[in-house]
Amino acid sequence: MQPTLGGSTKLPMNNESYWIGSTTTSPQPPLSENIEADVAIVGAGITGVTLAYLLQTQGRSVVLLDAGRALHGTTGHTTAKITVQHGLIYNELIAHFGEENAKAYYEMNRKALQFVGDTVKQLGIDCDFESEDAYVYAMTEKSDNQLRGEYDAYLQLGIPGELLTSIPLPINVRSALKLSEQAQFHPLNYLKVLLRKFTEAGGRLYENTRMDEKIEEGEKVRLRTLDGKEVACRQLAVCSHYPFYDGFGLYFTRIHAERSYLIAVKPQTSYPGGMYISADDPKRSLRSVKIDGEPMVLIGGENHKTGQGENTAHHYEALEQFGTELFGVERIPYRWSAQDWTTLDKLPYIGPITSSHANVWVATGYHKWGMSNGTAAALLLKDQLSGVDNPYSDIVTPSRFKVDPGLKHLLTENFDVAKHFISGKLEAVDRRINELQHGKGMVVDVDGKRAGAYRDEKGKLYLVDTTCTHLGCEVSWNDSERSWDCPCHGSRFDIEGAVLEGPAIKPLRQLNYNETAVDESARP
Repeated sequence: MQPTLGGSTKLPMNNESYWIGSTTTSPQPPLSENIEADVAIVGAGITGVTLAYLLQTQGRSVVLLDAGRALHGTTGHTTAKITVQHGLIYNELIAHFGEENAKAYYEMNRKALQFVGDTVKQLGIDCDFESEDAYVYAMTEKSDNQLRGEYDAYLQLGIPGELLTSIPLPINVRSALKLSEQAQFHPLNYLKVLLRKFTEAGGRLYENTRMDEKIEEGEKVRLRTLDGKEVACRQLAVCSHYPFYDGFGLYFTRIHAERSYLIAVKPQTSYPGGMYISADDPKRSLRSVKIDGEPMVLIGGENHKTGQGENTAHHYEALEQFGTELFGVERIPYRWSAQDWTTLDKLPYIGPITSSHANVWVATGYHKWGMSNGTAAALLLKDQLSGVDNPYSDIVTPSRFKVDPGLKHLLTENFDVAKHFISGKLEAVDRRINELQHGKGMVVDVDGKRAGAYRDEKGKLYLVDTTCTHLGCEVSWNDSERSWDCPCHGSRFDIEGAVLEGPAIKPLRQLNYNETAVDESARP
């Protein structure tokens, strides 16, 4: 019998995305020499791969670089809904940006949805692309009022939604907003075809190539890997989820990271179809999927800021309980989590990284809607890098700042960072390494200093300095993912201290039992 997570008898111990587990791609080598290209794209997720495909097949010389494996970042951990229905957002956009800009955001994402569907047909991609109705539903009086306001926004913007008082799921709702002809798919089976088309057209892909956070600008943009290899290009697109290069845009003050969780379940009763998300918290998201030919359901939700979850195993257990109450759970073959970035005003940052960088572009902050926003970003950047006017440039430009809601959220986010920075430094640690059980991790006291300890199932001890290498906050232990997560800016590290998620570039310092630094010269 396979071991299970926490108090569940069905949740697998292994944390693996179905999309990644069911997709085979050939590993590519890291960059090992200095190279040149017209365009360098850093980040091989949905934005980077789509943009690379579009530019290379138009005759540009493109190099695509990723710190890990292509498609294995957030794109490989998504719910894979492609929709313009981004929860309850359009009423808020009208209030903050006006009707014209709210309509532009809708149109930008509608065209992204259309692009994916057209590309699937044109290239004959087998990726389980299916048209589905999308629903956002309300269960409380507060969310019901908000949802009805969203419906009014739909009417104002010409979005073809339908207001309902029930949904096909056995959930007692006050109201729901239905939008037809949205879509779901297998994102990696889709993107690996674009990646193949990119390389067949002469594009170059380098994996396990982590970039230094500094670049040089002149006649060409020059960026370097951590081991000193140089890429010289005319234009640089930073599509690395969190921008590996900040350009003095202070992105770490303007976006925050959240974790969310998914389980794939075999239901005991049939699923009625459709894609769903709750207007109430805690969030609940549902969609169908076929795994090894069997109809199953993806259940997602349980959002929280990275590094600030009490016990991450409880989030998976809550999703399992929701599924059990809804339609019964026969088994759970997969569980995984995702990290997403949200901006101050919930719109992505897509465009010049700052107004003073003419040849460096960025795409980030998709607010959990990366399949549509990420594709829209690629389409927009394709135009911008080609000198073509795009009608959606202004609404998502990174240089924007709206006092409402920007100032309020800027102060709130950075107060939260300061609070966790101070509390991490002042936290009293009284646990000792000898208390650490096999397969567990925790913050311990080593010779009067704070350290992160993990002991694997065989008893081997891993010890790291818990000070995040980004801006010095103290990381916390994530038990269900077995990682060290920063509560300030969302960096994540594995049990040996290697970077899993930015903004950190450098690994945590490895320690031995008596707190002396291990020789790091052999570390990647």
